Amino acid sequence: MERDTLPTFFNSPKKKQIRERERERERERERERENTVASLSREKREMTDQKKKPKAVIVGGSIAGVSCAHTLILAGWDVVVVEKSYAAPTGSPTGAGLGLDPLALKLIQSWIKEPELLNKATLSLTIDQNDAIDGEKKVKWTLTRDEDFNCRAAHWADLHALLYKALPPNLFLWGHHFLSFSVSSDKGSVKVKAAAHQMNEIIEIVGDLLVAADGCLSSIRQSFVPDHKLRYSGYSAWRGVLDFSGNENSETIIGIRKAYPELGKCLYFGLGSGSHTVLYELLNQRLNWIWYVHQPEPDLKRNSMTTKASSDTIQNMHKEAEKVWLPEFVRVIKETREPFINAIYDSEPLEQIYWDNVVLVGDAAHPTTPHAVRSTNMSVLDAAVLGQCLKKWGAQNLQSALEEYQSIRLPVVSKQVLHARRMGRIKQGLVLPDRPSFDPKTASSEECQELQQRLMPFFSDVPAILL
Repeated sequence: MERDTLPTFFNSPKKKQIRERERERERERERERENTVASLSREKREMTDQKKKPKAVIVGGSIAGVSCAHTLILAGWDVVVVEKSYAAPTGSPTGAGLGLDPLALKLIQSWIKEPELLNKATLSLTIDQNDAIDGEKKVKWTLTRDEDFNCRAAHWADLHALLYKALPPNLFLWGHHFLSFSVSSDKGSVKVKAAAHQMNEIIEIVGDLLVAADGCLSSIRQSFVPDHKLRYSGYSAWRGVLDFSGNENSETIIGIRKAYPELGKCLYFGLGSGSHTVLYELLNQRLNWIWYVHQPEPDLKRNSMTTKASSDTIQNMHKEAEKVWLPEFVRVIKETREPFINAIYDSEPLEQIYWDNVVLVGDAAHPTTPHAVRSTNMSVLDAAVLGQCLKKWGAQNLQSALEEYQSIRLPVVSKQVLHARRMGRIKQGLVLPDRPSFDPKTASSEECQELQQRLMPFFSDVPAILL
């Protein structure tokens, strides 16, 4: 018998095509398995990245810095704050009084666990009043009065403590002096170097974002705009807080309440000849006062805008005050312990307030004179807008977030800085290009209207991103 042979079919070209198709399908299935594994691995990495929070390094732990700590945490960021002070203020007389507008009050209340604490730590300022003072005749009269001011007065240390205590623990690196920063070549991270005073060592912190809240003398701002200079206003301010607890019935307090009967709800401005004062009450039986005086630009020491005055300088100041202000106000000045001198500066508005992954906030972004009660309010609003922009865009779109922050805040703060400058020059009796020097004794009612706080640009504006 003949040996069985395989059918011709199995060796045909058609069979080869079928085998090739089967091998191709197997290769496709292998590629699909590899793609599935890669996809799962990618998803796992993405989930890990999502769980890993972006990190912000905030330089400066004053009101701007502590406010940014709140808003960035709410935006889903990890935060570390580098602050040169050795510890948080604890009941010390650090700083002086400040005013909070309705929007700032609302924002701060949204950041703290017990919103009612803010009202308990502040006093109402429902009235904005400007008075003319005749230093020779020792009389005063009202120039303007706004009874819908709706702000509140706080002491700097009280507000800072409220914001600081509402944060998670261990965010602040106290006693650390900022030295330098560097942005990575791919712009993806920033490295901050700081000197730890007590440990005598230099530490490095790597983050995704650097927030410069290091004040009007900002070294971070200086690194980007080295030719940008502060402008001395031509005058400085004597400032002080009189603590009259236990002396509520003293001649001084009875006298000042008679001369200024709405202390506790009124922000008083006193306009004299080429000078002006501020007076309002703070919580816990304290009076905050300011007296602006023309003097040459001081030699700033210790990188600070404030100077401790010698006893002789204080005595001379008392003598000058007797010549130009009401005796009731002068007694408050004389009984204030350790009044200090605050040099008044601002600067021309910046053209930008962020570079790569470095952003300016507060006085670092817009040094301003204090005449329009804006410095703290601008810092609080900077923090709120920055936080919302970061939350909206996410860390993966950091440049878009910072661009929107700049587009919202820069036009506003630029106009507010210039308006505060103008208001200060008017109240100090200085000449402006479009008007003669202001004389409170002869000013018309129309001229006096420009003294009101509510004429500040964007005074009651709420950015759309916060609505």
